[in-house]
Amino acid sequence: MRGLPSGRPTFLKLGAFLVGAILALSLWASLWPAGTISVATAAEATPAPVSYHRQIRPILQANCQGCHQPAKPEGGYVMTDIALMVSPGDSGSAGIVPGKPDESHLIAQITPDADGKAEMPKSGKPLAAADIALIRQWITQGAKDDTPASAGQRVDKDHPPVYSRQPVITSLDFSPDGTLLAVSGFHEVLLFDVSKGTVPEAPLRRLVGLSERIERVRFSPDGSKLAVTGGSPARMGEVQVWNVADGALVRSVPVTFDTVYGGSWSPDGTLIAFGCADNTLRAIRAETGEQVLYQGAHEDWVLDTVFAPKGDHVISVGRDMTVKLTELATQRFVDNITSITPGALRGGLTAVDRHPTLDHVVVAGADGLPRAYRIHRHSARVIGDDANLIFPLFPVTGR
Repeated sequence: MRGLPSGRPTFLKLGAFLVGAILALSLWASLWPAGTISVATAAEATPAPVSYHRQIRPILQANCQGCHQPAKPEGGYVMTDIALMVSPGDSGSAGIVPGKPDESHLIAQITPDADGKAEMPKSGKPLAAADIALIRQWITQGAKDDTPASAGQRVDKDHPPVYSRQPVITSLDFSPDGTLLAVSGFHEVLLFDVSKGTVPEAPLRRLVGLSERIERVRFSPDGSKLAVTGGSPARMGEVQVWNVADGALVRSVPVTFDTVYGGSWSPDGTLIAFGCADNTLRAIRAETGEQVLYQGAHEDWVLDTVFAPKGDHVISVGRDMTVKLTELATQRFVDNITSITPGALRGGLTAVDRHPTLDHVVVAGADGLPRAYRIHRHSARVIGDDANLIFPLFPVTGR
């Protein structure tokens, strides 16, 4: 090895070591027992655990819980609590049998037949095949409840809220005949009988639903129904329709995945409009929950709505500092009622109401200055105008 660089012997030793290592690995692999799989392959073959809280609950919330909750247990079956989902409903069959999806009545109800129709959901399209497969996999894995203690449903019809301090009142409304007062609370709406002209000692009824936060309560034009819009922030939005006479929940319609705002009745009492945190204006049929209006022209949360006196248009306001006019029949955004000039309005708009017979509305928001506007434009649009403004009202302190 004389005359070679001093580093050459080290290099040759390293090469010999690598060759030996490769030969050893080859021999080890040839002796590995047939049919044995690696740890990595075993992990890939075992499905990941399905989370009820993150994966299953949102599916049931959007498609099932509106008709299967303590305030409205259709078929005698409640789907807001796994302990209740295991119990049989009126069918007599267990809704969920942990580990046995084929014996779970829920799977039979949501699985479409040869014609593509499913027993549940009763209204609307069947669940997506991927959602059904996920529910089946969750049941196969034992139907475990991984809901965090802080996120569990702690308030329902049988366990009404207990107040340690006065709640924030976000909305109230008198019945058309002036005998009842509806007041928003936490997880509920309280109905008070005010016909005697004295302060009632206790509410006439407590209407406890799924929504934690109640944003709007409104009696129907004939006073027979109460519309409630609200939800659980960052989890669900909901429109509730209650029967005033007996306090029964007529309909619960889950909408989007955040609180909804500004519920309002059409003049004939058949439709309910509301705004959403996904920047949309929507309307549904009060009787069926069918969506009849979807408008996405707003650029921020839609916080309040009202129907035009004839019921043919819906006016909406939002955090984008605009008042928008939408035609109901065509679901077409018609026009900005207010000026769209930057700086013309300051701060978001949170409230709108209309004249009983004229096509006029009053809007108000963060700048503390209510304004009266015409609904329909009477002049050609000019950049920078605010032509629909009738007059500003008296400024108020705060929002």
